[in-house]
Amino acid sequence: PPDPPGPEMDAARYLEAVLRSDGLDPEIIEPVDGRGNVVVRLRGDGTGGDPLLLLSHLDVVPARAEDGWTHEPFAADVADGYIYGRGAVDMKQMVALELMVVLLLARRGRAAGLDPSSDPIPGFRRDVLFTCTADEEAGGRAGAGWLAENRPDTLQAGGALNETGGVSMELAGRRFYPIQVAEKGFEVFRIHVKGTWGHGSMPREDNAAVLASEVVRRMAVPGEPRLTEVMRRFLDEVRRAVPPEQAELIDAIAGDDPRRADAAIRALCDPMYARATRALLRDSISPDVIHAGIKYNVIPGEAVVEIDCRTLPGTTQDDMREEVMARIGDLAPHCTVEHVIGRPPVTAPAEGELYDLLAATVRAHDPEGIPVPVMAPFATDAKSTSLVLGVPTYGFAPLRLEPDERFLERFHGVDERVGLDALRWGLPVLYDVVAAYCG
Repeated sequence: PPDPPGPEMDAARYLEAVLRSDGLDPEIIEPVDGRGNVVVRLRGDGTGGDPLLLLSHLDVVPARAEDGWTHEPFAADVADGYIYGRGAVDMKQMVALELMVVLLLARRGRAAGLDPSSDPIPGFRRDVLFTCTADEEAGGRAGAGWLAENRPDTLQAGGALNETGGVSMELAGRRFYPIQVAEKGFEVFRIHVKGTWGHGSMPREDNAAVLASEVVRRMAVPGEPRLTEVMRRFLDEVRRAVPPEQAELIDAIAGDDPRRADAAIRALCDPMYARATRALLRDSISPDVIHAGIKYNVIPGEAVVEIDCRTLPGTTQDDMREEVMARIGDLAPHCTVEHVIGRPPVTAPAEGELYDLLAATVRAHDPEGIPVPVMAPFATDAKSTSLVLGVPTYGFAPLRLEPDERFLERFHGVDERVGLDALRWGLPVLYDVVAAYCG
């Protein structure tokens, strides 16, 4: 269901029915009419500590067939070894993987003559908590955010597995599996630009549309790079695994010369990975919405520019506002900056029981694979689990991709798809993680 305004309750009821068909007792939580969250718990014997949370979300962004899709966006067509459809990447593939792990565990209990809705799963010391939320794509106010504040029992855990990490990428002939241990924060600002109304036949410098266009130009300039600890470790671990020529380029990326670093990114990375790398090395500003004008012959006296700022660990909302004002500069008399919404960055330890298990399980299923910690440039429901409840949350939706698959470009893109073989590889990986952590 697209968010907004899709029918999330239809998807929630579908999940509820599937879970009940395997003897489980799921709960649908509907804090806002039509926004359904699905929760189910499988029990351990209680001796192993806090649960493991399998976290996912039901909603997806909108999609229109007329935008160039070769398959109907909501048909889930299977063709050429892929499932096509909005959400295949973000993040119904994770829903499917986690759901199947839960169903396999329920069947394990039933095979032992137990009731999986109440009896401990044989050999499990920890509970497994499956929570599939609403509203992630629009901030989580009716999903993980609401649950964290009002039903923390649906999210509280010793650790959580969430979207985006554990997906293979190829670099210099090596196959890496970035495990997401951090994500950038976000701060959205609305810049109100004041000009002077007038007749279009007599152009003037304080045309609000012209002023807004200059604001947009200034916001779009890339910021200065800053290497965080997460990205330093990511680059260090990749460097150790690649040939000397590529290692030199990584040294340049991690260095203190921005022009040399950017040249190294261009030389080392495919454009898809280059965009992601640049985003992970700096606070970023993207001017994404512009409103101005009421009629072709009326000079607008006001305009609005909305900007999406993504912040590295260590950058606060005040820091970001200061940067925005510095870029506005001499246009400040014409501009008022309004903060719309924001959440800080999130980090989890890149070592310890759960992270080490994720890395070891990847290696067990792909001996040539190299797990590395990484940061995501976007936000997830980890903003609620980590910031509100203190649950260490890792992006781990394991997929082994074909080397030429454009996975990052398919987030919110046309012809979003996920490979069947990638899913077949990922399911036993995720199952083994859950069984090892909870057993």
